Amino acid sequence: MYYKFSGFTQRLVGAWASDAYSPQLRGLKPVVSTKTPPIIFATPTKLTFDSVYDYAGKNKVPELQKFFQKSDGVPVHLKRGLPDQMLYWTTMALTVGGTIYCLIGLYMASQPKNK
Repeated sequence: MYYKFSGFTQRLVGAWASDAYSPQLRGLKPVVSTKTPPIIFATPTKLTFDSVYDYAGKNKVPELQKFFQKSDGVPVHLKRGLPDQMLYWTTMALTVGGTIYCLIGLYMASQPKNK
């Protein structure tokens, strides 16, 4: 037996094979609208007299590239000093602590319970 979705009852109903396999022949309409939506931002939201954008500050990328590419033997993730070191060591401590915690949990789970 074949089934198709009834738009009237919102349920599956019995159907002939031709109805079930080719529903577009029976008046199926496309779900996607063929009309183009209206343009929301047709005009600029901020009028400027120059074509140059006004940034909040100067471009710091070249300075930061020189700073981080400087060959001083310090890894790039520790270049900015104390804040980077604190973040690094906190991450390492949490990683080691989490590993130990997982190993203790595995050990406890592997031991039989005594009644």
